[in-house]
Amino acid sequence: MKILVTGANGYIGSNVVKQLLDSGHEVVACDIASNNIDARAEVKQFDIFSIKESDNAFTTLGSPDVCLHLAWRDGFVHNSPKQMLDLSSHYKFLTNLINNGLKHLAVMGTMHEVGYHEGKIDSDTPCNPQSLYGIAKNTLRQSIMLFAAQNGCKLQWIRAFYIYGDDLKNHSIFTKLIEASEAGKKTFPFTSGKNKYDFMKVSELVKQISAVITQDKHTGIINCCTGKAISLAEAVEGFIKEHNLDIKLEYGTFPDRPYDSPCIYGDNTTIQKILSGE
Repeated sequence: MKILVTGANGYIGSNVVKQLLDSGHEVVACDIASNNIDARAEVKQFDIFSIKESDNAFTTLGSPDVCLHLAWRDGFVHNSPKQMLDLSSHYKFLTNLINNGLKHLAVMGTMHEVGYHEGKIDSDTPCNPQSLYGIAKNTLRQSIMLFAAQNGCKLQWIRAFYIYGDDLKNHSIFTKLIEASEAGKKTFPFTSGKNKYDFMKVSELVKQISAVITQDKHTGIINCCTGKAISLAEAVEGFIKEHNLDIKLEYGTFPDRPYDSPCIYGDNTTIQKILSGE
């Protein structure tokens, strides 16, 4: 299968490109930079944020069987103005692909589309996003699902939760812990740590993503998750122990974010069916 991956040089992108190549697929890796992309991929340096109506992104990017759209700016800055300013560019790029022949599209979503919610998230959970990041992702989901359905394109909206691993390449709390430890700091300012989330290593996430996009029986919103919630404190303390970091958490230094719920996790029914070949 020929798979186009946008944002291929990024945190998730570089890992999923390797996973797809290891699984025997042909990968067209699209990004502005390419220093993190596996050398086995065909690299296309293409700026999706500058696309024109006259462009044919589908043929320019290799006429793929499926496109996995991961590209996103300021993904860790939830209220960056770029979230909304880039929204129309994502829509223009994806509709350009579909208008020129793409028949299978997968887009990376986020649990932040849902907003404040307590308990399990499934494909029918109402969305009321509480950050610009969540609003932008949710708006793109609604608009591109409508366009894809009207134009004969199969769509998978991959909803991710809390991701860690390969931690020097992202901007998560786990990255900041490593940076603080390497800087010689012995304490790390922290929240209460009581909130519970669905944590997944990026190595497992890319296996799930690969499984989703290389089949088309299951479409629509698909949670890539563990289906379990553990406290932030448990996850971070476990990370400190696993990496032998000589650092202690200063609980209660920061307040919990108002849009984070006490407990939130994904329904993993569909992804487990996909992984088992159902």
